[in-house]
Amino acid sequence: MSPTTRAQWQLHVCVLLWGFTAILGKLITLSALPLVWWRMLIVVVSLLLVPRVWRGLRALPPRRIAAYAGIGAIVSLHWLTFYAAVKLANASVGASCIALAPAFLSVIEPAIARRRFDPGELLLGLLVIPGVVLVAGGVPAGMRIGVAVGVLSAVFCALFGALNKRMAGHGDPLTVTCIELGAGTLLLTALNLVWHRGAGFVLPGPHDALLLLTLALACTLLPFALALKVLRHLSAFNVQLATNLEPVYAIVLAVILLGEQHQLDGWFYLGVAIILGAVFTHPLLKRATLRKPDAEVLAAAESKAIE
Repeated sequence: MSPTTRAQWQLHVCVLLWGFTAILGKLITLSALPLVWWRMLIVVVSLLLVPRVWRGLRALPPRRIAAYAGIGAIVSLHWLTFYAAVKLANASVGASCIALAPAFLSVIEPAIARRRFDPGELLLGLLVIPGVVLVAGGVPAGMRIGVAVGVLSAVFCALFGALNKRMAGHGDPLTVTCIELGAGTLLLTALNLVWHRGAGFVLPGPHDALLLLTLALACTLLPFALALKVLRHLSAFNVQLATNLEPVYAIVLAVILLGEQHQLDGWFYLGVAIILGAVFTHPLLKRATLRKPDAEVLAAAESKAIE
């Protein structure tokens, strides 16, 4: 097997593992805030055991650490709203809303990167609107608040993606991940203290603890480690197309493992198809201009949009 073929298989394993995050979020009985806090804490503690992370921290100037910490705060809000959407609706809704992130990125990134706005990217944003309408209309009324929170999560995903891309290449990817998720853990700790008036996070039961370890280690650190190898052999175009499959994997897994097709009607799946069609069209149109992806862009979350 050639290195490129092996990298393609490894990338799809990464995307499949990311697809499981929505399923695990639904199976874990904790609410969204403690769920994300424990996930982040486990990843950060694991990374702090790696000597390379400490070397990377010593090499970064304080201003850059502060910048990555700010991005980490946005990452924590993305994960918090993503799992809130899963709890308020279901895994399929959460995953389909995250598919909107590339459309939001097409509007947000030109402002952050200070580059000329591309009308074609605006078209991408407009193309997904009918899909969003159909998705919202295809879920029970009680789940529509979950759709709204999921759309907000996609906005946060696009925002931190654009900021990470602007900062790419300025730090070791593992160190960047540790800083961002460490800052996110601190923010969620503060939110919990305010929300619960000083109460700490409860210890998860054995069932939730096992699922949290799976979420943090098998669905976060493992795919990230694989992604570091993948980026050496694949183009940005191939990485973009594969990572866009994450919502597809998540929805298929939700149907197989959770039976969520009984909660949703055909309009929901038609809306998802329209959203994914627009998202997959984007890299096809921009294939010639896609640059080699940076590892930092893949560092902090499942949903990625690589330009």
